[in-house]
Amino acid sequence: MGCLSLKDPEKRQARREEKREKRRKRRVASGIRQRWLKNILSVMAAIVILVGVAFSVANGVYTYSTMRSGLEAEANTTAAFLRNYLNLDYNECYASCVLLVQNYAGRDRLELQFVGSKGEVLASSYGLFAEETVGTPDVTQALQTRSTVYYVGDNPSADERIMSVATPMIYTDGQIVGVLRFVTSTRNADRFIALGMVLATGFALGALALIYVSNRMYLRSILEPVAEITDTAKRIAAGSYGVQIQKKYDDEVGVLADTINEMSNQISQSERMQSEFVSSVSHELRTPLTAITGWGETLLQGDADPEETRRGITIILREARRLTSMVEELLEFTRIQDGRFTLNVRTCDLRSDFEDMIFMYGSRLRQEGITLEYEDSEDEIPEISCDPERMRQVFLNILDNAAKHGGEGKRITASMKLEGKNIVTRIRDYGPGIPDDELPHVKMKFYKGSSKARGSGIGLAVCDQIVELHGGKLTLENAEGGGTLVTVSLPVHQ
Repeated sequence: MGCLSLKDPEKRQARREEKREKRRKRRVASGIRQRWLKNILSVMAAIVILVGVAFSVANGVYTYSTMRSGLEAEANTTAAFLRNYLNLDYNECYASCVLLVQNYAGRDRLELQFVGSKGEVLASSYGLFAEETVGTPDVTQALQTRSTVYYVGDNPSADERIMSVATPMIYTDGQIVGVLRFVTSTRNADRFIALGMVLATGFALGALALIYVSNRMYLRSILEPVAEITDTAKRIAAGSYGVQIQKKYDDEVGVLADTINEMSNQISQSERMQSEFVSSVSHELRTPLTAITGWGETLLQGDADPEETRRGITIILREARRLTSMVEELLEFTRIQDGRFTLNVRTCDLRSDFEDMIFMYGSRLRQEGITLEYEDSEDEIPEISCDPERMRQVFLNILDNAAKHGGEGKRITASMKLEGKNIVTRIRDYGPGIPDDELPHVKMKFYKGSSKARGSGIGLAVCDQIVELHGGKLTLENAEGGGTLVTVSLPVHQ
């Protein structure tokens, strides 16, 4: 029971954390969806509605325009036919108009009326309406303007909408015989227009539904990878360095996933290198400190002979200098990282300093059985502006690395030449070289690779920074025939 009581709170806490995370994700997703509804769907809905309204209006205008054109064409054709009777006697002309109306062949499509000058219906293709009077304004306007007039609206004599065209028949002396009026119901046209509006509405709703569904799928394709990226970023922030995001898309989201993965790898590698650096520095410090402590205790006992005492003091001094060199290297690296690293620039003869350093360091290497060969050049190398102490530090570090990592080749060559507008220094060892997969990383801070040689792994990083501050370039490569070639190129004019 005691174990259960301990586990239950942990489970409840885990469930609460899970619920909070789900609520947070829902809030994020809801916020994005709301912005999408506001910015995208509303705009698309407005566009679709406008298109639907425009289609409905255009369909109505086109339908009524077609009806009007048909009526006007019918009126013009009939009026042209009756003009042949306008030269007859007035009564005969009048009788011809009535007869034409009564025998009109298109009565199945529309009604033809012959209307008197007072608006009364004198004859109709549907029958005689001697007492009926036209209540629409088209006849009155046709009589007044003596031209063809059309009308669309309600029919006072029937509960329906109509379209009519009234054409006056003018006798030869200018007297109006009557008005020919073509009338048709707009019921079918209105049904056609209503059907078009229904279809337009259905199309608009279908388009909106399609847009909504497709955009929901699109949002899901974005939100799910983003949520996964967010979770992975949180894991990285919590210390799970090196975790990777599964890449699903080759687009901006995929690029973001690649960037997060690369960042995770870089952080993991940096953490690993820092851990290795701490371990390496601890070992590098422990070795000389052990020697110093051991010989110090031996000398304090006072039993050693003078020769052994001298040997012990020599070892203590050598290891103390080694510790001092390591501390100075670490301090310089810290100053570089903090942006406090500065150069004491002055004009100097870099070639002369380099040759002096080769002579001094060569005698030291001979004691270790390594030959340092200097390839003299007849080039006239000018003086340049640089920090000679820093450049000496660079060259000594490169020579020291050549001795440590390539010393088994028992030979190191060095040269300095003027190539174009650059002073190029090359230092090569004849050891095993650098593995190809480690070559791009050797100048990175804390990186030691597979080498078992002593060192902190920051020497080349410091050298690279010093050369860059001089406007130059430091490169490492495997030399043809074996060994490692280090090249330092400095511009003559800076």
